[in-house]
Amino acid sequence: MGFGIKELIIIFAIVALLFGTKKIKSVGSDVGGWIRDFRKAMKDDPEGSKDKEKTERVIDVQPETDKEKV
Repeated sequence: MGFGIKELIIIFAIVALLFGTKKIKSVGSDVGGWIRDFRKAMKDDPEGSKDKEKTERVIDVQPETDKEKV
């Protein structure tokens, strides 16, 4: 049970009436910019951080007990 072309057109028309075409255009360009930046970041460093040892931090946290508070 999916959306057909008629349902999508009706949904788009309702959204256009509620938000206006200028707002939809600005949101679309923002999303396009995010996708472009994401693809650029993935292309620049496909294997993840090369300084993985430097970025990982080990935090040694000792739990507090009620006996220590008294």
